[in-house]
Amino acid sequence: MKLIAPSILSADFTRLKEEIRAVEAAGADWIHADVMDGHFVPNITFGPMLVEAVRRTTRLPIDAHLMIAEPDRYIPAFAKAGATYISVHVETCVHLNRTIQLIRDAGARPGVVLNPATPVESVRWILEYVDFVLVMSVNPGFGGQAFIPNSLAKIKALRQLIAENGWQALIEIDGGVSSKTIAAIAAAGADVFVAGSAIFGSPDYGATIRGLRDKMNS
Repeated sequence: MKLIAPSILSADFTRLKEEIRAVEAAGADWIHADVMDGHFVPNITFGPMLVEAVRRTTRLPIDAHLMIAEPDRYIPAFAKAGATYISVHVETCVHLNRTIQLIRDAGARPGVVLNPATPVESVRWILEYVDFVLVMSVNPGFGGQAFIPNSLAKIKALRQLIAENGWQALIEIDGGVSSKTIAAIAAAGADVFVAGSAIFGSPDYGATIRGLRDKMNS
């Protein structure tokens, strides 16, 4: 089953509770939270307190994407705040196996993230230990960017590697997901689709999510 995870980075933060409940009612599967520290990426967003507020607002799984340096310092706090899934960038982790185990020990489900120029081979030896791998199809830091086309080849390579080894990791895609790109992304083998401005920038969340599902299942 393919899943849609609206990114609250593109939501109206003056109405965040209503925005989350609106996408939940519109058929969202996960809520995606882009956590940025102004160091690993050139932007600052929010921390565990906001994830805790989101947890009080919805029963949907919360997908916390940690675009931060030294993620080990903050993983327990995000798990305690209610994050269901926590993903870390391979580029930020000195001991990736230890970090993945820390996420699981904290009670969340771990994922690993690849920046656009980071090769698939860098996660070859961690894929059997994670619940998902997140492919960045834009350079992280800001919403509303254009999809990087060669991300499709990365998704295909990951899908083949996972299938050949009988692993269960989902493939998540984040960046430039829209009605124009989602069909090709789905065909490449992605399972979870993060969409921010494509959903929150539309006048009808339900119609937009239905349209995305129609295209990714076509």
